[in-house]
Amino acid sequence: MNFVIDPTWAWSAFQPDQSTPWNMKSASHLFRRAGFGATLPQLEEATRRTPAEVVSGLLDTQEPDSFLQQMNSLAQSAIATGNVQQLSAVWAYRMLFTPAQLQEKTTLFWHGHFATGADKVTDPKLMRTQNELLRKSAFGDFSSLLLEISRDPAMLIYLDSATNRKSHPNENYAREIMELFCLGEGQYTETDIRELARCFTGWEIRRGEFRFNRFQHDSGSKSILGQEGDFSGEDGVRIVLEQKSAPEFIVSKLVRYFVMDEPAADADLIAPLAAEFRDSGMQIRPVLQRIFSSNLFYSAYSVGRKVRSPVEMAIGLLRCLEGTTNTFELAEAMQTLGQGLLYPPSVKGWDGGRTWINSSTLLSRSNLIRALITSDKTRFGKESLQKYLSDLRLTKPRSVIDHLELLLFAVAIPEAAKEKLELLMKPGTSASLTEGLHALCTLPEFQLS
Repeated sequence: MNFVIDPTWAWSAFQPDQSTPWNMKSASHLFRRAGFGATLPQLEEATRRTPAEVVSGLLDTQEPDSFLQQMNSLAQSAIATGNVQQLSAVWAYRMLFTPAQLQEKTTLFWHGHFATGADKVTDPKLMRTQNELLRKSAFGDFSSLLLEISRDPAMLIYLDSATNRKSHPNENYAREIMELFCLGEGQYTETDIRELARCFTGWEIRRGEFRFNRFQHDSGSKSILGQEGDFSGEDGVRIVLEQKSAPEFIVSKLVRYFVMDEPAADADLIAPLAAEFRDSGMQIRPVLQRIFSSNLFYSAYSVGRKVRSPVEMAIGLLRCLEGTTNTFELAEAMQTLGQGLLYPPSVKGWDGGRTWINSSTLLSRSNLIRALITSDKTRFGKESLQKYLSDLRLTKPRSVIDHLELLLFAVAIPEAAKEKLELLMKPGTSASLTEGLHALCTLPEFQLS
């Protein structure tokens, strides 16, 4: 299906009206995309404020010192084991409990964008350092983030840049910074790759830290993307970012991640946002603020037009129902479904969208939900599911279904499906409620965000 979306309308500030009101449903959409989901009290509180105020709150929320200390302690314990999978579990824990949901969701975006896999890096300390860099820079200056990620030890190892010597330049990082990180295919030549690789010669790691080895750096003249000079690695990063296609490429990926899988945003739709990104000096925060405050974001072009990733599905279910569980098992389950935290499938990250769904993954997604909600380690508001729903005064099957629909579903559940679910939940026992929740989460509509 083809759409022609007016860019001026798309990026204008959202003004609620009768056809597109600001209510708990639209607030639920915002929290699902700008985080992992919200509880009923959080949605009620959001509707007492304007959309712009809620978006600003999501961008400004910071993790308190006590939470940061807890996360540091958990991370250090994981690093001490030498097992990066323990660090994946720590990240899953953070996603479940952080008050700064948008920061964490954006950190996950940058992890997929600057994909670095622990299967090759293997050192949990280096993976944690990179993860913290992405979190610290989530809303900041993309130029600074790109330079720091180019020097990041985990990235240097992952793309073989730590062994880039003037006698044998390694082209891996030079290729990916242009193709996957900044410009996209067709925006450079093979000569540009070879010349840019020379800029990064002498960049290495010493005792787990970035080090510039001037004896291994090629100090000769280079020609990159139409510019000539005795360029350093820092110059190479700058030249790449000066290309017109850089802001367009980054903004396109942000729109796909936060707004809609399909249709792909065309150049005309991206242009105003890319211009704002460029004019701000590549600041990420204004772009996110514009996206989440736009007409496009709350429109039918966005709502329900993304497929939930395994992380969004599992973390979202738990956060919306105040759920807790064994995060090591949770991280393992998400990895089995193809989204292992710190284990992207390749330097391209996750393709996302429709690639999350096929006959095999649908069964695996169903099994993950069942394992999650039936585990004796899973609690909802520190209670059983039955007690949790009872405390919310949700005792009738239809009221339970309506509550879960509001929190978990981007699109309406068909009436016929609701009637079947009512019959399944009618006994009102813990087992029937668990079966009902599982059945809800296997509906096709649940797969959409």
